[in-house]
Amino acid sequence: MAKFNEDTLNNWRYPPSDVEESKLANSLKLVKEAICEDPVLAKKNIEVFAQGSYANDTNVRLNSDIDINVRLGDTVYYEVPVGATKEQYGYRDSTYTFAEYKESVVQALIRKFGKDNIVRNDKCITVKESLTRVTTDVVPTLKFNRHKVNGVDVGAKFITDKNIPVACFPLQHIENGKQKNALTQKRFKRTTRLFRKLRYKMIEDQVQVSKNITSFLLECLVWHVPDTVFNDNNTWTERLKNAIIYLYNKTTANGDCNNWTEVSGQLYLFDQTRKWTKEEVNQYLVQMWNYLEF
Repeated sequence: MAKFNEDTLNNWRYPPSDVEESKLANSLKLVKEAICEDPVLAKKNIEVFAQGSYANDTNVRLNSDIDINVRLGDTVYYEVPVGATKEQYGYRDSTYTFAEYKESVVQALIRKFGKDNIVRNDKCITVKESLTRVTTDVVPTLKFNRHKVNGVDVGAKFITDKNIPVACFPLQHIENGKQKNALTQKRFKRTTRLFRKLRYKMIEDQVQVSKNITSFLLECLVWHVPDTVFNDNNTWTERLKNAIIYLYNKTTANGDCNNWTEVSGQLYLFDQTRKWTKEEVNQYLVQMWNYLEF
C-alpha cells in the first residue's frame, strides 16, 4: 500500500489558503510601492512583477514565499548573432552599471521596510516576513535582449555578488505554464504542487535529498511529462506514479533528456552551467518512489 492515500494527495494539490494569498499579494504591492516611492528609481523605466512559484501558481500551502523581479529597462544586456555588432542593433555602453542599480534597490527597500528587515544575498535581496507579508526575495535585473536572425527573445539578466551572470525568461515561463495547464485540465500545476510538497515532506522526514533538487527544477521536470499522463489517468496516485516512471526513464544514462529546456523554452535544463545533473535527478526520483512506497 502506498504511503499516502488519494485523499492526502488530493489535499496537497491545492494552492495556498486565502490568508497566505493575501500576504503574497501584499508583499508584491509593498515592493512596487518601495520602487515607486524612491527618488532615484521612480524616474527610471522599471517593471516590477512576480516570478517563480507564486507567479506560476505552483506554490504549496504553508510553504509560501514570493520572488519579485525588479527589471530595469533603461540599461540593457544584449546578445547579438555571431558576426553582428552591437552598433547594428543600436546599442551603446551605459554609464549606469548593474552594481549601482542593485544598490539603489537595496536602499529603496531599506527605506520602505527598515534596515533590520533587509538581507542582501548573492542573487537577491530578502525582505523578512511579518504578520502581513511573506518572506520576499527581490531580484534586481536588467532587461535582456537575445537577438536571433529572425527576431529577439526578451528576458532578464543580472550579475550575482560573486560576479556570475544569470539570465532568465520569467514571462515566457509563465505563459508556457499556462498553456500546459490548459492542455491538461489544470493538472500540470496541481501535479507540480504534489512534487514540491513531497520534497518538503521528504526533507522533514530526514530523507537525504540533494540541495540541488530545487522547486524550480521539479516544475521544469513535470512540464516535460506528456499531457497523456495527466489526462489519461483517473487518480492523483496514478498520475504521480506514471510521471515519476516517465521522468526516471528519461533521466537514465541512456535517457533522452539532453535537449530538455526550462518551462520558458529558452534555456537548456541540463548543461554545464547547472548546479544539478540528470544523474542527481534520476537518483532523487528513486528516493521519491521509495519514499512513496510505490
